[in-house]
Amino acid sequence: MNTKQSQERDSAFLVNEDAMKNLLRVLHAREKQVQAGGGEKATARHHDRGKMTARERIDTLLDEDSYFLEIGLFTAWEMYEEYGGAPSAGTVFGIGRIHGRDCVIVANDATVKAGAWFPITAKKNLRAQEIAMENRLPIIYLVDSAGVFLPMQDEIFPDKEHFGRIFRNNAIMSSMGIPQIAAIMGFCVAGGAYLPIMSDEALIVEGTGTVFLAGSHLVKSAIGEAIENEELGGARVHSELSGVTDYRMPDDATALRTIRDLVSKLGNRGHAGFSRIAAVEPARPAQDIYGIVPKDRSKPYDVHALLSCIVDDNEFVEYKADYGRSLVCAYARIDGWAVGIVANQRSIVRDGKGEMQIGGVIYSDSADKATRFILNCNQKKIPLVFLQDVTGFMIGSRAEHGGIIKDGAKMVNAVANSTVPKITIITGNSYGAGNYAMCGKAYDPRFIFAWPSAQIAVMGGAQASKTLLEIRLGQLKRAGQEITEEEKQKQLSHIQDRYDSQTSPYYAAARLWIDGIIDPADTREVISYSIAVANNNPEIPQFNPGVIQT
Repeated sequence: MNTKQSQERDSAFLVNEDAMKNLLRVLHAREKQVQAGGGEKATARHHDRGKMTARERIDTLLDEDSYFLEIGLFTAWEMYEEYGGAPSAGTVFGIGRIHGRDCVIVANDATVKAGAWFPITAKKNLRAQEIAMENRLPIIYLVDSAGVFLPMQDEIFPDKEHFGRIFRNNAIMSSMGIPQIAAIMGFCVAGGAYLPIMSDEALIVEGTGTVFLAGSHLVKSAIGEAIENEELGGARVHSELSGVTDYRMPDDATALRTIRDLVSKLGNRGHAGFSRIAAVEPARPAQDIYGIVPKDRSKPYDVHALLSCIVDDNEFVEYKADYGRSLVCAYARIDGWAVGIVANQRSIVRDGKGEMQIGGVIYSDSADKATRFILNCNQKKIPLVFLQDVTGFMIGSRAEHGGIIKDGAKMVNAVANSTVPKITIITGNSYGAGNYAMCGKAYDPRFIFAWPSAQIAVMGGAQASKTLLEIRLGQLKRAGQEITEEEKQKQLSHIQDRYDSQTSPYYAAARLWIDGIIDPADTREVISYSIAVANNNPEIPQFNPGVIQT
């Protein structure tokens, strides 16, 4: 490489790096905003009652050096604004270690609308239970909630994925032998009262914890009985009279220490046995990712450079390297864990016939290669890692005549039926059927995260906006209206802005289409811990690929 080329590369690297760092500055500012929950005043009132906040409770519960993989930090981002918003959906949850044991922890944040449940709160709690079931992890509920957010009760109460599903899952997890421990640390009202009591063991904190099917106001209006909440369902009542709770605790700190003690005595149920050896540092530092991924998402880059920042050095064996080159499939190690990587190649390459292949597009040969590779990983019990930067499957007469639909269907079939854990990271584009083939949310990844550079949509913003504009212009023309070129551009800009807001990773995270938005430099750590969590489930079903025509 000559000096001029080196300078150009360095200049492009710095531009890319600066763009990613700007995205990360926004990310970290928003993280801090959400982590504040209901704000300083609400937190102060919480402390005045002698209570820890949800995040303080989790910090106290975890081992001092434990990594905490938070799920759903941005849940409800920019949602429910007519009600004043609901930061993190009023619930903090994630996975961390207690006495070295991976546990799911769910804590109501009572600084946010008294911990009330919005529709997306139910979805978030169901995701927590799903993770516990898939990975056979103990789950701990730190309950402090006023119950269903009544103005939206019709969107949270009766359906299959609504509030009642949580209690159904309580019962299912008990039958599966998954330990559930609940601490009642504040209000626990109405249907929500079933969650801690359907757990295997329940603690209640004296003076702050109460549990009842109906609070004092409803009891007064319904049957005319006048009684205070503490007398109705406080710690003394349920520890001495009803026997509803198992442990009576004087304060939050004691309750959390007791939970730690209970977890320390859990037996070991075995592991999946995924291969892991001593880790080797990657060939390049993780922060180099910032400069490798282009600021302009339409520009190509070599995904091998990105992988060199994530995988263990000298642990990379590429499968069919010269065939189906718009996808890179490789056996590698990430922090010592053996993985099968399926990554979109964003550089422009030539296929076996010498024809150009556009970066980020899945061609027939690539889909065929990925299908075979996924089958191999299932046979060898190797977890799969998908790195998504995909604009979709190839279109046009050549692709259609070559059977792109059949080859794409084979890949989707393999992904759908894969039984080894699948970890998906959306690094850039995630469009159309490419999202499905690269193990989007609909295909049951064990965990799915996105970088702040990600975009998730049925197609790219420019194409979608022009298509939507043509539809709008057609409607106006049929109504006998004509618009000027200036008005046309104004309409296009409005459509583009709306579409772009819906493709944002924050929009996806708010609705739990992804588990979270991560710093690209943390990708290796996130993947490693995700596999460690998945390794807790010793049961890997036999892989049956279904009908895959060759």
